[in-house]
Amino acid sequence: MFIAGFIFIAGVAFCAAAQNLAMLIFGGASFPFRDRTIKNTLSIGYTVPAEYYPWHSLSQSCQLCHQQDRIKGGWGWRLSLGLGGLPALLLTLGAFLVVDTPNSLIERGHLEEGKSVLRKIRGIDNIEPEFLELLDASRVAKEVKHPFRNILKRRNRSQLVISIALQVFQQFTGINVISLIMFYAPILFNTLGFKNDASLYSAVITGAINMFLSHVVIAVVMGIKMKDHPEELSKGYAVLVVVMVCICMVMGPLGWFIPSEIFPLETRSVGQGLSVCVNFLFTFVIGQAVFSMLCLFRFGIFFFFSGWILIMSTFVLFLFPETKNVPIEEIAERVWKQHWLWKRFIDEDDCVKEEKVVTGN
Repeated sequence: MFIAGFIFIAGVAFCAAAQNLAMLIFGGASFPFRDRTIKNTLSIGYTVPAEYYPWHSLSQSCQLCHQQDRIKGGWGWRLSLGLGGLPALLLTLGAFLVVDTPNSLIERGHLEEGKSVLRKIRGIDNIEPEFLELLDASRVAKEVKHPFRNILKRRNRSQLVISIALQVFQQFTGINVISLIMFYAPILFNTLGFKNDASLYSAVITGAINMFLSHVVIAVVMGIKMKDHPEELSKGYAVLVVVMVCICMVMGPLGWFIPSEIFPLETRSVGQGLSVCVNFLFTFVIGQAVFSMLCLFRFGIFFFFSGWILIMSTFVLFLFPETKNVPIEEIAERVWKQHWLWKRFIDEDDCVKEEKVVTGN
């Protein structure tokens, strides 16, 4: 986190001081994958809109809205980009306040410190049974010499399928493409009375929060009420579309949160890496196809996304069991082995082998 924050600050400095396009691109490319490795579900949902406020207050004229420079001299965009260094600074300093997890401490051999942190987290003195479980899980993880080969084994099929499916669903349900509503946003917000600040307000509001009903409503409203005559969209329908866009944003971050909670310690890093790769791949695919789809389907593109949301909901309902309050090291026994489908992929012989590794017999 400290290194990521430092790199982020350096990238912000490059962007704010950019003398040409190359410097601007280099500075932007220096930003770490903060969305994937640092932000959790809430911070993704509620820090994104905050990024728009500096632009709203400081940026130079927006051609779409024809508004005037808010800061004379043409340096407002530098100040806007520079303000991105504030959350980066908080991240860098906050890294010193973050306590290592018991798993991490045990894995690095700091057993007593791991006990102390676990005792503090649980708020009780008798943490010995859980500590022993963490110790056993750490031993099993260290026995794995080829994590990429191990994650492809039959017993890990459930975690692998779920984590990959969630990344595909995240993109095919339109979480990134929902920003296409910005195409209509100035019209919607002009209807609401925001006038020349329409596009900036739309970015703030639609970035604030992120399903099936939402996409359907958006498609129906735009298909029936808007068409090619934006003046036909009443204020009430405009408000409805804005609310639906906000609802669409709620579920997106779960695609990053869930994979980190279902892989066992011995394959967690590899599982997270594969999840990121799949997400990037399908982000690229959707990014390349979305404008052609928009031209072809028009408002029907939201029906496409709503269809994928229905598929995703069915998948989650039947194939993704509840993992709440289940320690990672116990998920295989308490979750996957109890599921009507995934239990078929749990090889009893593998479980016996792991038990022998843990007990040393």
